[in-house]
Amino acid sequence: MSMVFARRSLLLVFAFILGTTALAKLAYSDEPGIRRIGVLYRYVNQTAESGLRDGLHELGYIEGRNIAIDWRREANPTDEKLRSIVIEWARLHTDVIVAFGTPEARVALQATTVPVVFVAGDPVGTGLAESLARPGGRGTGVSMLNRELAGKRMELLKQIAPGLQRIAFLMNSTNPLDMRMLAEAQGSARTLGIKLAVFDARTASELDARLRTMSRNETAALLVSNDQLFLGNRAKITQTARKARLPAIFPFKEYHEDGALMSYGPSVTEGTRKAAAYVDKILKGAPPGDLPIEQISKSELVIDVKTAKALGITIPDSVLLRADEVIR
Repeated sequence: MSMVFARRSLLLVFAFILGTTALAKLAYSDEPGIRRIGVLYRYVNQTAESGLRDGLHELGYIEGRNIAIDWRREANPTDEKLRSIVIEWARLHTDVIVAFGTPEARVALQATTVPVVFVAGDPVGTGLAESLARPGGRGTGVSMLNRELAGKRMELLKQIAPGLQRIAFLMNSTNPLDMRMLAEAQGSARTLGIKLAVFDARTASELDARLRTMSRNETAALLVSNDQLFLGNRAKITQTARKARLPAIFPFKEYHEDGALMSYGPSVTEGTRKAAAYVDKILKGAPPGDLPIEQISKSELVIDVKTAKALGITIPDSVLLRADEVIR
């Protein structure tokens, strides 16, 4: 009997600790002077998180002291799931929603009246804002300029593989930015005299299927869109490209953590760090629709010559000289 009593006592102690911890979290987030921020994105992205945290810290915001941040990482979420999250935030009187990605920003703007700071590729072209100078409505933030870069990435692939005849474009048709990137890529393919094969993946299971098909097909090179589904599965994609010996170009430097050949695009860290400044201005009373959207004007070209050597590719000196970083 004493052992049973001891076990029950131990369980009660654990229950008490868990309960008081939950109450403490609730109490701190409701504490006067603490502002609520909800961050919505897909997959773990330490670079994006660090950029936002560092930017907020530089502006005097510290989690648990004067801000409470609810980080919501949702893998392959439906619009209904995203909508339920932002509606919950509105009910909890969240002050600002930070949305990484166009689909996330769109749902946040449609489902609540909470101000939204987005980090997105083409906010005007995808309907998130009326203009860069005056967004209007409840949203503003940072434009990552991804759509316009699709053609330049294809040109880089052609430069490192002059005989290139076919490029596979890995995209997500549910992302409105990707559809605009597709139009850009199709135009560039006609100019370069290259056949563009579209590999549409909207979920993780569809991505697996497309990668299997890609490894069996006569794909000559790979162009990857900036959708977060692919960033969250970057190891799988880069490994497929390497195994199939495909020259591949990616939108973000983060892909090099898994051995990517080449990337060309804006800095995720810079974009999310700049988003912190918008959060600060909105928390101080500025209407988001009056805050001009900032465009990330610089794109970084990163080349991994070790991967190039493994693939049997010789990167021309003219391309290496243009690189912001060469991994050796």
